[in-house]
Formats: sequence, C-alpha cells, structure tokens
Amino acid sequence: MNDATPDGQPLVVASGLKKAYQIGDRRLEVLRGVSLQVARGEFVALRGASGAGKSTLLHLLGGLDQPDSGRIEFEGTELSGRSLSSLAEFRNRHVGIIFQAYHLLADLTALENVYLPARMARVPGGEALRRAESLLRRVGLGDRMTHRPSQMSGGEQQRVAIARCLVNSPALVLADEPTGNLDSHTGDGVMDLLLELRQEHRMTLVIATHDARVAARAEREVRLVDGLAEG
Repeated sequence: MNDATPDGQPLVVASGLKKAYQIGDRRLEVLRGVSLQVARGEFVALRGASGAGKSTLLHLLGGLDQPDSGRIEFEGTELSGRSLSSLAEFRNRHVGIIFQAYHLLADLTALENVYLPARMARVPGGEALRRAESLLRRVGLGDRMTHRPSQMSGGEQQRVAIARCLVNSPALVLADEPTGNLDSHTGDGVMDLLLELRQEHRMTLVIATHDARVAARAEREVRLVDGLAEG
C-alpha cells in the first residue's frame, strides 16, 4: 500500500558507498559499493538479512558515520568529508532518526525529551515548548508529558521518539526497526501514526525492517545483498 506520492525530485543520492569494520584481526566488509537514490517525499523500505548493513547504511545517510569511500549528497550538497560539528548541525536541522531501542534520556520527561533537540537547534524556548507540546498531543500523549521513559510502555516510548524526531521538521526521517521491540498490534499502531505524520509533514521516510508487513506499505523496497543494494 502506498501512503503518499513522491514528487520525484531526489533528496538523497548515495554513490558507491563502502564501509568496513575491523574486529580483532578480521576486517568485515559490510557495504561494498552501495548506490541509492531516494526521491523527495518517498517511502523506502530497506530489507536484508541480519548483518547485511541496513543500520550501517542508515547511519551513513543520516551523517551519524562516514563511509570509507563513496559519496552522499543531500539536496545536492555533499556530506562526505564534513567535520563532526558540521555533520551534527546537519542532522539536527535536516534529519530525524527513530531507533528500535528508543534512546530516550531516562532522567528527562517526555516533554523534555522532545523539547531538547529544538533548543539544540537554537529554536527559541517558547517556540520549542509549543512544538514539543503540540507533537506529543498529536501522537496521543497529551496526558503523559510529565512522565519519564520508565513510567511509559514501549509503544508510548516509541511515540515520544517519533515526536522527538519531528520537532525540527526534518526533510528526511530514518527509522531503524521502529517496530522491532513492539508486539504486532502496537507496532501496527506506531506505523499507522508514522505514515499519517509523514503525509502531514510531507517528509521522506527510509525504514530498515525485517517485518514484511512494514515493507509492504512502502512505495519501494531496496534489498541489501552481499554488501550491494538491489531495487
């Protein structure tokens, strides 16, 4: 099922990405020359066996890591070779990331977890608070704003993570197994919400998933096989 129609303009272009890790005396080649283009507004599902490089590719696309070789362009601007501070600013302004393990700050409330990235992007305090409150209400957590992660269910924590990733209105949202820690019913609800928000915010979405039901909702499926991308 397609949930939106992309406008066909490239947002992200990756060319010949290679990435390897040194594990003891063994060199593990994860990506061997991946090329991928994602259109503005598109929903792409990344599939592949465990260890195929889905998370690695997401990290490269989001500027969390750098490729050993190859190029990544975002809106025509190359990311490769940027400084760590430049990449951090790029992520905070243009990319939203949703992790399987949520990665919420345990000592902060739901509201504070969503508010913090906006303040890091130098959004004025009043506007950052308005955005955080509005998004938490939108994801159905208007009555849970003062709760900490330990006081919330897995599904609620993932909804906070979704609100957090949207607070700076990113053009690109990357999700790494966003339903992986949830039961099927809760996972379906999280996906319904994510796709509704995708339409509302006209964002580009790339999800790494093992779940065939999640992948079936994407407009395009890309499989990582032997370190290369197919599809």
